[in-house]
Amino acid sequence: MVKAGQITLKDGRDGPVQSGNPWIFSQAIDRVEPSGLEPGELVEVRNCRGALLGVGHYNPKTTIAVRMLTWGEDGAAAEQWLEQRFRAAAHHRRAFVGDDTTCYRLVNGEGDGLPGLVVDRYADVLVTQFLSAGMDRMREQVVNALMTSVGPRSILERSVGAVRRHEGLEDRVGRLAGEDVGEVIALENQIRVVVDIERGQKTGYFLDQRDNRARLSCLARDARVLDGCCYEGGFGLAALKGGARRVVAVDTSARALALAETNRALNGADPEALELVKADLMEFLSGTEERFDLIVLDPPPLARSRADGPRAERYFVELNRLALGVLADGGGLMTFSCSTHFRNEDFMRALRLAQARAGRRMRLTARLGAAPDHPVMLGHIEGEYLTGALLEELK
Repeated sequence: MVKAGQITLKDGRDGPVQSGNPWIFSQAIDRVEPSGLEPGELVEVRNCRGALLGVGHYNPKTTIAVRMLTWGEDGAAAEQWLEQRFRAAAHHRRAFVGDDTTCYRLVNGEGDGLPGLVVDRYADVLVTQFLSAGMDRMREQVVNALMTSVGPRSILERSVGAVRRHEGLEDRVGRLAGEDVGEVIALENQIRVVVDIERGQKTGYFLDQRDNRARLSCLARDARVLDGCCYEGGFGLAALKGGARRVVAVDTSARALALAETNRALNGADPEALELVKADLMEFLSGTEERFDLIVLDPPPLARSRADGPRAERYFVELNRLALGVLADGGGLMTFSCSTHFRNEDFMRALRLAQARAGRRMRLTARLGAAPDHPVMLGHIEGEYLTGALLEELK
């Protein structure tokens, strides 16, 4: 890979990089040579003594100034390096994704050594997100390498959101290679789902919850289940597959509920067993008189920045308090936060507060997170975002 410049770190600031964190923040940099490097250009990264640490993408306009691509020496051409990364990513997924699933995350950014790049696979269609200035500059090379190493029918782009704006990039949506595709039918744990690539959330579906949906299916026999913030009804469909006698799926989006109904019909599930409700989840929980044996809470991001943390905690406590209020005796609650700035101990503390305010006595059966096709570098805790817990009432 041809480097445009060199970054030298301040004394004592190379520890995170040496420990495998691919992010270098601007305050850790001592010198940039030459001056005037453009966002996304490749640079060598050296410590204060001049030792080469690796190569990364540099962006002078962001707090995350460098995103590491390689550690140590690497003289491979970009296309060769990308194909190697994609083949390694595909090999990793073969260990975790069975024949009953045709939709999964093929590339998870930093967790696959490709910071700023997300590639989701839906059957024979790939949906990409270029989320950094560096990966945005490599778009053509990425597409060529994906066509060579994966050979999909189509490669589409859904590069949207705040992350790109922070990188100084505009949203981009469209076809990059192959056929035009609007919707795809894929399999997840033997369940057929319609993926709305053009207008759906993220790249079309919430792939990170695949294993958690499978877990719910194992718990759902004869249960009354509430799927809160259901989107396309993934948890509800998993519950029905597991033998739930009744599922209520709640979402504010009429389009999401229409897709959930389409997915129900695709799988031949009993229409009497699935009730779709267009409502705010907290209002529904406050007003319902029904009791549920299993409740899933999967709200949208509550804290998009550190400043949102206190507000997110208040909302999360109240949401879970209300859910515990409609939980049947001895029932289970599967609850999630998909916010990097509201997770781990903050998340667990909020659950303890919700339990106390609801007057329930819950036990932690399992800590939950993203499926293993969403790997995170051990030295990069910032890459973790999905936090979940399975709670059961101790009778």
